[in-house]
Amino acid sequence: MGRGDGSGRLVSPEGADDSGTGILHVDMDAFYAAVEVLHDPSLRGLPLIIGGRDGRSVVSSASYEARRYGVRSAMPVGQALRLCPTARVVPPDFERYRAVSAQVMAIFESITPLVEPLSIDEAFLDVRGARRLWGSPGRIAVLIRRRVQDEVGITCSVGVAATKHVAKMASTISKPDGMLIVPAARTQEFLDPRPVGAMWGVGPKAADALARRGIRLISDVRTSPPEVLDRALGPALGQRIRALATGQDARTVETERIEKSIGHEETFDRDVEDHELLRSELRRLADRVGARLRASGWHAGGVAIKIRFADFTTVNRSVSLAEATDVGQRLGETALSLFEQIDRRDPVRLVGVRAERLRPAAAGVLALWDDDEDQRRLEGTLDDARARFGVGMITRARHMSRGESRSPGHPPVD
Repeated sequence: MGRGDGSGRLVSPEGADDSGTGILHVDMDAFYAAVEVLHDPSLRGLPLIIGGRDGRSVVSSASYEARRYGVRSAMPVGQALRLCPTARVVPPDFERYRAVSAQVMAIFESITPLVEPLSIDEAFLDVRGARRLWGSPGRIAVLIRRRVQDEVGITCSVGVAATKHVAKMASTISKPDGMLIVPAARTQEFLDPRPVGAMWGVGPKAADALARRGIRLISDVRTSPPEVLDRALGPALGQRIRALATGQDARTVETERIEKSIGHEETFDRDVEDHELLRSELRRLADRVGARLRASGWHAGGVAIKIRFADFTTVNRSVSLAEATDVGQRLGETALSLFEQIDRRDPVRLVGVRAERLRPAAAGVLALWDDDEDQRRLEGTLDDARARFGVGMITRARHMSRGESRSPGHPPVD
């Protein structure tokens, strides 16, 4: 979910200049919360938190009414309720979200075949070849917003620009339920006054590194000597952020969709009631999945877990990631947050972690600053050590504290 609460939004009127554009970024507004309102209209207008009810779970999404109290995704539900005590907590229903997402994506694909889904609730569209059928990019954006509202019953925000980077920024600024068009000739005018943290892919670490050198606005990036950016971010990232700050972004809309997944499961000899052991096992499996992702050159856009109880009832949970990753620690943190959303505390006979919505590591969205860089380097070192000494010889210390409790003789199943 986006981190904004809807304040300070900018929108374009219908008929605004869209010359030189052709790329749309369409983002559903507070998608999970919107789908829950669609399912139960009595929730409309209320502050909603999508997450487990036990207070130990994390927020998967929140309505804009809740965001105005400071509620954010990935925040513990208990903390969110302290910020907004009147919020209604609704457990997530990912099957329902996937079904509504399929409806939305079908609308996109009826407009243009050039659709690149980024996650369950957002996509890029290249509409340059659809002008004869539907009109200019601005008119197509209006059409999409109207159809999503009329045919699905939820709202979306659309950025229209000449590049993916600017379209993504524009849709964020126009949320919720807005449209912002940036004509090609005014790209620099649009970029210059924005804070560097508004750039797609610039995280807090990168923004802090730049701010320490007096680089706070995109215009500062554009006018700074290359060597200053190189010292702050490194040569590769410095060059990339400078290009984006000047409106250059050669990335195209990629329509290839990869449905493969990578996962590991563990079946226990004896049913397990120790939840610390189960959490440790989920982390271990996530590390193994991360290692396989790196070895195969994939990044995961989503994470799923499987929990099978002693009575053979099986529960599956999944979630899309804000940024695709191959880092086991990040996969493990997400798996644990999904696990905490399962209320049932019966003995468990099987746990599994799976990476979904895979994409080539070198393709898709490239973050300008990698918050997982240190962890990725550590896990790469572990990969090398395992290759040299054997998979069973190298593991994290945290897995060993309860590792002997894990029943032998049942290796993980792919």
